[in-house]
Amino acid sequence: MKPLFASSVIFVVAFALTGCESLSDARDSIREKIAARDQPQVKVYPGVATRSVYEAARIAIGQMDFRYVRGGAAQGEVDAISGVSLGDRPGSSQQISLKVRLHATPDGGTEAKVWLKEIIEADSVNRAGTATETPLRDTPLYDTFFRNLQRAIDAQKKG
Repeated sequence: MKPLFASSVIFVVAFALTGCESLSDARDSIREKIAARDQPQVKVYPGVATRSVYEAARIAIGQMDFRYVRGGAAQGEVDAISGVSLGDRPGSSQQISLKVRLHATPDGGTEAKVWLKEIIEADSVNRAGTATETPLRDTPLYDTFFRNLQRAIDAQKKG
């Protein structure tokens, strides 16, 4: 009886371990898909210092009616959020968060990476604080932000 039990245990363990590799592949595939959805929009501003792009970003978010949340020129970060608006369903609400990360380029310019996320709270009356964030990929808000950013940079150069 013991040899049958031992061989059964070996079979179950072997079967379980062969599934681990396929589970690992599935997990990696899911991570890659999530990471691909959360890629930033990137623009490079040659010859423009990081501090200037930071100041222009602060102006650009104000023109879009976003509220500055945190960041700083030294950190090269700007985080902002839109006002709360009604969601698609009764009792729901939504906002858009904007995250900008600035990095100096070797030629003295600045690279701006921008992420936009939609924040939806499905039942803001009964379950406040339980929201979901979804990266926004193809939205005209990116174009609006980069256009306002470029205008602010151009205004700094003239002034």
